[in-house]
Amino acid sequence: MKVNAGVAAAIVGLTLLTYFQFPGHTYLQQDTQIYIPILEHLWDSSVLSQDILVQRPHVAFTLYDEVALALRWATRTDFHMVLAGLQILTRGLGLWGIYLIALALLGERAWALLVAAVWSLGAAIDGPAVLVTEYEPSPRAFAIPLVFLAIGLMAWRRPVWAGAFAAIGFVLHPPSVLAFWVVYFCVERRLRAWAPFAIAIAVLLLAASAQPGVKESQPFFSRITPELERLQRMRASYNWVSLWWSAEWWKHALAAGTVALGYWRVRKLGAFLIGLPLIGMLSVPLSYLLLEKLKWGLIPQVQPARTLLFVTAMAVLLAAVCGCLAVRSERWVEAFSWFSAAMVPPLVWSHWWLAALLGAALVVAARYRWASAPVLAACYFAIPMAGHIVNYPAIHTPELKALSDWAFKETPKDAVFMFPAAGKKSDAGVFRSEALRAVYVDWKGGGQVNYLPELGHEWWLRWQDVMQKPVNFDQYRQIGIDYAVVPEALAGRQAVFQDGRYLVYSVPGKAP
Repeated sequence: MKVNAGVAAAIVGLTLLTYFQFPGHTYLQQDTQIYIPILEHLWDSSVLSQDILVQRPHVAFTLYDEVALALRWATRTDFHMVLAGLQILTRGLGLWGIYLIALALLGERAWALLVAAVWSLGAAIDGPAVLVTEYEPSPRAFAIPLVFLAIGLMAWRRPVWAGAFAAIGFVLHPPSVLAFWVVYFCVERRLRAWAPFAIAIAVLLLAASAQPGVKESQPFFSRITPELERLQRMRASYNWVSLWWSAEWWKHALAAGTVALGYWRVRKLGAFLIGLPLIGMLSVPLSYLLLEKLKWGLIPQVQPARTLLFVTAMAVLLAAVCGCLAVRSERWVEAFSWFSAAMVPPLVWSHWWLAALLGAALVVAARYRWASAPVLAACYFAIPMAGHIVNYPAIHTPELKALSDWAFKETPKDAVFMFPAAGKKSDAGVFRSEALRAVYVDWKGGGQVNYLPELGHEWWLRWQDVMQKPVNFDQYRQIGIDYAVVPEALAGRQAVFQDGRYLVYSVPGKAP
């Protein structure tokens, strides 16, 4: 297995297209609203010390924080830069893995690159709320691509290297890699190939024992109380399969059917091409049993139903491979069908006409190599433009940036802010990470109810106490809030900051 310079350049190009064009990347949109404050506090304990998110970090059983801190120290940049670099690197490694799988199945570099390009368009997995290509530089965004690289290495009989990369993924985000290890242990019998996994477990246990700032342990062997269940069902419904399976089952069934038909066509690498999707489908009843019937408190942390991403991921991979095989045999209708099927998940199961149009274009690209580059490049632009697919909203505004800059420069490090009218919007979460100032409560912070029940209960009490209620400075003073950020002027009071969207009022008797 040699690394070809042309192939390497192509994978780099595809990686940059996925990052800067489609499906794209985000920062402080979802999970990084939780991770970045934790990292900033670990870097400088004087910031965000009054925020409940950093007082109860949930990064004990991952090396995500240690890696981010080490890279920031080594590069002398900020977390945004080091995490973006890791995101691009791991995406590229994941695409290399897909290329290796496709090359093992097809035997031609051009077609393997075509398959990698189609797969790189990503897909959203409805129900468990997970992505094949994560937009945020979160632990899962780094771990999942390493799983596909490990599968690609297994396709070329490199089990030790596969285990090494899977072990790196495991220490970054264990739940994302568990399914791989289940299949790996079924097919790999040599003890030396298991060494990376054993080392990864030892490293995680050592890191967890030395984790600073932990005030609440993660309950691995507890049962979920009725009160906590109600809170999790409300705030983290994606973990409770009974809430979404009846509406989403047909998408996963079609993806599973595509995997079965695709494997029947290629009949190679069955352990992973079939094994991982099978685990994904079985994860649904398993999650239902362990969480909704047995009430095991570990399940919301492991989130086994998110293994469904392997069903869709393998469906797209096998559909693109089978499309190439059909072109090789000059079965044009079959090739069109396979390529069209491969384009459905990136189009979020809508816009069938565009999937058919792109499927036809891919037939041409597979048949005539001169057409491959322009056709594949067009896919990255056609889906968001013609399909009107918007993967994430634009939440970073000049007004929010101005508010964050003002708070960072003009308010004390231990100041506590409140956004009483924000509701479920992301403004407060973005502000927390950019201004490095504590937020009393915000919607995104409630996602920690999966990991830390005590934090979840405190978050819910705070939410009910102050959110969506009139501004009450007497109450704010008593509970430690220094500033209130509102969208409209308050009669009889002078704002200490305002721009076109936000007004900030100091709580009398608290902040100057």
